[in-house]
Amino acid sequence: MSEKNKMNVGDILKTAVSAGVSAASLGEEAVKGLLENAKNVKGEVVTQIKAELKGWLDKVDLSKEIDRVLKDYDMEVNAKISFKKKKKSDDSE
Repeated sequence: MSEKNKMNVGDILKTAVSAGVSAASLGEEAVKGLLENAKNVKGEVVTQIKAELKGWLDKVDLSKEIDRVLKDYDMEVNAKISFKKKKKSDDSE
């Protein structure tokens, strides 16, 4: 990614809010342009959040977390088992 595309979430949200405020005083064509800009900003926000989440998940040691949960928590399982009679077919006789 280039430096231009590496905006943080705060910068992207500021851009979106300022675009929304500007739209209140502009004409129809300008509003259409701002809506297109908002779609682009939304895409950038989603991309940035995915990157942040991926970075966080890459740091998680799943084995260690499973061990911690099993050590620190009791597991309770509730189950219900029922039997339903099968419908008879002509072939089973």
